[in-house]
Amino acid sequence: MHPFRRPRPLLLLCSALLLAACGGDNVRPAPPPATVVPATPAPKVRVGIALGGGAAKGFAHIGVIKMLEANGIEPQVVSGTSAGSVVGALYASGMDPFQMQKQAFALDEAKIRDVRLFSGGLVQGQKLQDYINELVGGRNIQQLKKPFAAVATQLENGERTVFVRGNTGQAVRASSSIPGVFEPVAIGKASYVDGGVVSPVPVDAARQLGADFVIAVDISTKAPGTKPDSMLGIVNQSIGIMGQRLGEQELARADIVVRPKVNDIGPADFEQKNNAILEGERAALAAMPQIKAKLAELQRTRNAAHAARHAPPPKPDPRCLEEPSRLGRLFGRDVKCDASGQPVKQ
Repeated sequence: MHPFRRPRPLLLLCSALLLAACGGDNVRPAPPPATVVPATPAPKVRVGIALGGGAAKGFAHIGVIKMLEANGIEPQVVSGTSAGSVVGALYASGMDPFQMQKQAFALDEAKIRDVRLFSGGLVQGQKLQDYINELVGGRNIQQLKKPFAAVATQLENGERTVFVRGNTGQAVRASSSIPGVFEPVAIGKASYVDGGVVSPVPVDAARQLGADFVIAVDISTKAPGTKPDSMLGIVNQSIGIMGQRLGEQELARADIVVRPKVNDIGPADFEQKNNAILEGERAALAAMPQIKAKLAELQRTRNAAHAARHAPPPKPDPRCLEEPSRLGRLFGRDVKCDASGQPVKQ
């Protein structure tokens, strides 16, 4: 071929088409690299514990908390009714279960019982209030280390009242004022009695404090088919019967219910505190596999939902970063893309 021979027309046409297809005006510049933001982990499940009423049986709560912490489960929020409010206030104040157990063994019943003859022999409750305030360092509820709620019953209308602010000892005293045994507690313009009348195990109060997972501890008296042999036993069993239906409904809203076997311990059997604590430990250990499994499942569900919400958008398909070329239009190979930069199937 002669070196100066004129190019063929077909070769010129193909060269022109190729140049048009690669024209600078029809190609988008490559986007700058995206900034990679590290994904934040899903928040941990917030565990709450709801401690029910049961007079001297309330020492069982200490055993339950002891076993929970021994297995790496530390409730972040605490609610309590009656005896549960006593243990709950101490736990929320920062005491660990061993410190609470030490206080329980050192407890002299005279420290919390102040009988007033002119009120029919009822316990006033001021000693209990002072005792709790001494143990929590005089702090109000909102100053405790963990969010805490004490549940009581407003005497005038029977409404459930949840104390989350104010005098800690006074709230515990109101929550623990068993009708017929303690004098009603006047707070403001209202009077309050034992929270077990309306909320034997305060699951809903723990939810109100922000708990995602509620462990309920039920030590309420189940009617044994026999008549109690003391006035306190009669009153305690009566309250248990009245609140049983309400208690069942509220317990159904808990994630786990732990039931220490303390039905044989009387409401005034303070000398059986060690047995009550041991029964709490046994019940918590028996429930531990179920507690761990349900907690892990809830955390997995939360992690998956969190990952889905924070997943980065898919990278745009390279074909969607370019304008349709003249050559592509010529041969019918245009790629249609959606708003996220992904090809649309045709």
